[in-house]
Amino acid sequence: MHKTATSVSRIACAVPFISRGPLRYMNVHAENWPQQPTYAADKTTFDAVHQQVAVMGAELFEVGLYKADSGATEATMIPRVWDANTILKSVPWLRHQNRGGRNIYIRPKGEHDLSLVDDLTNDALLSMKATGFNAALIVETSPANYQAWLKHSEQLSKEVSTAAARALAERFGGDRGAADWRHFGRLAGFTNRKAKYRDEGTGLYPFVLLVEAAGGVYPEAERFLSGVRREVEQQQVERERLRAQMSKLGPVFPRELKAIDDFRANVRYGGDGTRIDLAYAVYAFSHGASRTGVAAVIRSRDLSHKGNERRQNEYVERTIKKALATIERGR
Repeated sequence: MHKTATSVSRIACAVPFISRGPLRYMNVHAENWPQQPTYAADKTTFDAVHQQVAVMGAELFEVGLYKADSGATEATMIPRVWDANTILKSVPWLRHQNRGGRNIYIRPKGEHDLSLVDDLTNDALLSMKATGFNAALIVETSPANYQAWLKHSEQLSKEVSTAAARALAERFGGDRGAADWRHFGRLAGFTNRKAKYRDEGTGLYPFVLLVEAAGGVYPEAERFLSGVRREVEQQQVERERLRAQMSKLGPVFPRELKAIDDFRANVRYGGDGTRIDLAYAVYAFSHGASRTGVAAVIRSRDLSHKGNERRQNEYVERTIKKALATIERGR
């Protein structure tokens, strides 16, 4: 594959926001270090960033500067909301932060027309092209490991966008854990600061390379999105059916039984849906609820992030088994 960056070898305090208008979520200022790129490396990074944000084409971007081993006085993530021009003005500062150990990530702000497929092999990229899923943007995040951004013909809702990302990851062997509507991808031109990629001999880290920036909507977009939407609609119908079924299960539950919403509102679970489902299932079974009733309650929330219908069924069954095992151990 031709690399466009061949000369490259391989939550903190927020700044002020614009308060009105379509760009009201954007940080006002660029981060200058210094004002303009002054070294050849800065220029190479600037060109890679310029091409990536141009192809992604969002009005606003979220840029995240992540450092896993941040100290007690440091933020693990430094977030910024910038337009493309402000990102470019901030390239020297971003390089400074990257040299200090931070990984540089980017995603569109709000709903958008892109899907990120993470953790791809070169063979997967070739398969995507051969089947009409040509990526608008390909980034090599570490040696022989790629992220691909596909551009749809329209902006997608959060639900459809997540379903599309998961379907693409499943089809081409990408990371399903990274497949949702607003997952961060790496910004090209900076180094991947994960410790496992550090060269023991030189102490250097590999650069995140911009491999392709062709842009454009992939040929199979219309057909693919039509199928994704059908599946989303079917899942919505199934959830409604289960809710209706659950509403008829009144006699199965004692009147004093707590609702799952009580668990969802409990801060001790931190909004973690998996923990909430398990805690509710343990509670409900302990108070005489039926297996069918508990399964219906768990399915009352959107489980599409778990994958297709088979994977959702497997998740519900695992949760029920864990709950019953927990009760048995406590006897």
